[in-house]
Parts: sequence; structure tokens; C-alpha cells
Amino acid sequence: MTHTRVPRAPRAPRSRRAGAASLHALIAGLLITLIAVGTAGAAFAQDSDEDGPLGTIQGTLINAGDPLSAVRLDAIDSDGDRVAEAISDERGRWSMRVPPGAYTVALDAETLPADVSVQQTERSATVRADRVASVIYSFGDPRTGLETTFADRFLRLTVEGLRFGLVIAITAVGLSLIFGTTGLTNFAHGELVTIGAVAAWVVNVKLGMHLIPATGIAIIVGVIVGVLNNAIVWRPLRSRGASLVAQLVVSIGLALALRAALLLFFSDRSQAFATFQSQRQQNYGPISITPVNLATMLISLAVLIAVALMFKFTKIGKAMRAVSDNRDLAAASGINVERVVMFVWALGGGLAALGGVLFGLSELNGTVQFEMGFKLLLLMFAGIILGGLGTAYGALLGCVLIGLLVQWSTLVINPDLKYTGGLLVLILVLVLRPQGLLGSRARIG
Repeated sequence: MTHTRVPRAPRAPRSRRAGAASLHALIAGLLITLIAVGTAGAAFAQDSDEDGPLGTIQGTLINAGDPLSAVRLDAIDSDGDRVAEAISDERGRWSMRVPPGAYTVALDAETLPADVSVQQTERSATVRADRVASVIYSFGDPRTGLETTFADRFLRLTVEGLRFGLVIAITAVGLSLIFGTTGLTNFAHGELVTIGAVAAWVVNVKLGMHLIPATGIAIIVGVIVGVLNNAIVWRPLRSRGASLVAQLVVSIGLALALRAALLLFFSDRSQAFATFQSQRQQNYGPISITPVNLATMLISLAVLIAVALMFKFTKIGKAMRAVSDNRDLAAASGINVERVVMFVWALGGGLAALGGVLFGLSELNGTVQFEMGFKLLLLMFAGIILGGLGTAYGALLGCVLIGLLVQWSTLVINPDLKYTGGLLVLILVLVLRPQGLLGSRARIG
């Protein structure tokens, strides 16, 4: 009996590879469908405004580290009409709600303190419905040599791409691990990202706690939500023998339900964290980066290295790899498969929550949006499919490459369209190399 069963155990990965192409095609089709549904939902939310869909122009006025309050700014449309005005608060923050279109934001220099001068009083801003356009003013004497070369722009975009790719990787590792251990393609993972950012915002803004401990609380919330997700939804479905396609459809419904709940209880508008906004860039040799973006990169690297070491050297990491290789054989060898799956969901939820906070701070100018996780979902899928579904290291490699490609694309296309590059990469990988760059056999690590 032993000799008849042992050769059959390794065949599970082959069946998964046989259906990989169809699964990838299904993922791509459902991604496009989900994007269309999400766009329609956003349009429905926008229709709630009596005056039609609106966007936001915002910024923070900082001079040598000191916020500038009581400064007046006007939004002027293409016809020369003043559409809106704002006054900066005690933290230097200001915002205006305006209809979509192109605007000139004019700062009233007479409202500045007597010892402060602005380099340029007028800045341009393009506003889209239910989106945020940030405007940055520089104060003091203008420096010479502000013209940037292509090499300087490429270096700056490379640093931003690495930062963005590491943030995507933080959120996508959990999604890849869940697929590797359960086979589930979880379309509700983006909402875990949003829940983490919203939890940090509530603790930071509503409860008045500093953002660093607020982020720790958000990670705990993400862990709890991940465990509850598995216990309430996915474990019962697995125990009833639900197919992976049925579970995938359930994840889409869960994503829509969670996004509607966030829209109902949070806001359809961008909400800002209380700290770490509009920081001045610091020079580190040829590289210029804000402290919050530098901290984002260092935190992401530290967390990803810690996760990689856990896979390689800890007992739970080896158990996760065993479950991913062959679930039945892992169970037969004494591994508690359900306990491993629960840990994966907890880890995925915590990483998604941390990634949500870092994404809001570094990419959304210190704000939180109810569909921010949905915006990141496409890039997460593009990254893990590029690297290889089910592999943590593949997710890291693929997401960093996606981050770089997204930022480099702004050299030739409008920055507002940069995320579409993720969809292009997703299509090309599915057509040319469905197994991803690493070509793994549904293995973690």
C-alpha cells in the first residue's frame, strides 16, 4: 500500500499546472469585470453630489519646516473665473472641492507672513471626478540650476518605482501566500488594504493618537479581519468542498460588499492623516526623497526580509511551504493544515493593513480613500502573476518590477494613466509566460 500511494503524491502540482492557463485567463477576465463594476460603483457614489461629480485640490504650505496658516488660495478655471477658494489652517493644510477640469491655483502673496516669499504664486492642477490633485508650493529664494536632465528624472523615477514596488509587495505577499496554501484567488484582498488604512486613520485622526502606534493597531485589526475572513467564510466553504471557481466568485461578492460598507461608514472623499504630509525632500547624494518615503522603503524592506527569513528558517515557514507543495502529503506527515492556513490569513491581513498605511502615506499624499485597495488590486495581481502565482519570492520580484515599470512609464505617458501599464503587463505575461518569471510549481519561497 505504501508503494502505491507515495508516487501519486507529487502529482498534485502537475494538475495545478495543467489548469494554470485557464485559471490565469479566468483571473484576467474577472479582473476586467471587477474593474468595470468598481468604476460603475464609483460613478454611482459621485452621483450623490447635487452639483454633479466633484474632485479635490489640496496641499500643505510649509516654509523651512514651519506651517503657514491663514494663507488664501483661489482656483481659477480655463475661462478665468474664480471657482473656489481656501484658507490654510494652523497646520498649513488647505483643500477645495471643484468640478472636474483644468485649473490654475493662485496663492495670494499678500496673505503670506512678511518674511516669507513664494517662488511661484500660480500652479496648475488637473482635477478628475472623486480624485485628489495635490499642489505644492516652494518658498524662499529660487535656486539656480532647477532644470533637470533625463538622467536625473530617470534616477528619481527609479527610486520612486522601488518605493512603490516595495509597497505593492507588502500587500501582495499575503495574496500570493493565500493562493499558494489554499488555491484561492482572493479578489477581496484589496479591501483588507483599505481596512488597514481606515483603521489607522480612525485611531490617528479621530482618537488623536500618533500615526506610528496607530499603524500598529491597524496591523492588529488586519490580523483579526484576516482570521475572521478565514473562520467565517473560507473554512466553511472548504469543508463543504466548494470549488475554487465558486470560492473566487464569493470573493468578488465579498469585495463589493466590503467596499460598499467602507463607502457607507467611512466617506466617499479622501481623508488625510494628521501627520507626515507634504514633507520637504532631503538630499542623499544624487537622490532626493522625503523622510516619509525613505521610511516607507526601509520599513518595507525590513518587513519583507523578516518574512523571507521566516519562510526559510522557522517551523511555521517550513509548514507553509509543505502545505503549498502538497496539502494531502503535508497533512499525512502530521502538519495541522488548517492551523497553517489560519496563520497565512492572519499574516496576509497584517501585511495588507501595513501596506495600506504605507500606500496612503507615500502614494496618495498622506490620505485615505475608500477604494484605495481596489486601485492597488490590479497591480498586486500583475506583480504576483509576473513573478509566479503562489510564490512569495516571485511576488516580491514581480511587484518591484511592476513598481518600476509604472513609474518609468510616466516618461512617455500622462502620469494619470500610469496604472494602466499594470494591465498591459498582466496581459503580456498571461500570453507569453503564464507561469511567471520564476516558473514555480505553486511553491512558496
